[in-house]
Amino acid sequence: MPDLQSWVLRLLRDPRARRLLEDPRVQRALVGGLRLRGRASERVDRTLERVAKRLNLATARDVRDLERTIRRLEEELRRNEPDD
Repeated sequence: MPDLQSWVLRLLRDPRARRLLEDPRVQRALVGGLRLRGRASERVDRTLERVAKRLNLATARDVRDLERTIRRLEEELRRNEPDD
């Protein structure tokens, strides 16, 4: 990651690259690319979740929900314990 960061910083110092990034067409293309990546990622996540459900596997969301439920039940048990 440090290599990527230093590369980006060097790129941004280059006046030609800065001019290119100031071009609205380039900005739209970059934003479109980021949106496309996000949509693709969401689609993959949904597909993986469906496959996990069909195979009767717990998803990350299932585990988070279960952890939340366990914490809530533990808190409820502590509140209902008699004080000694």
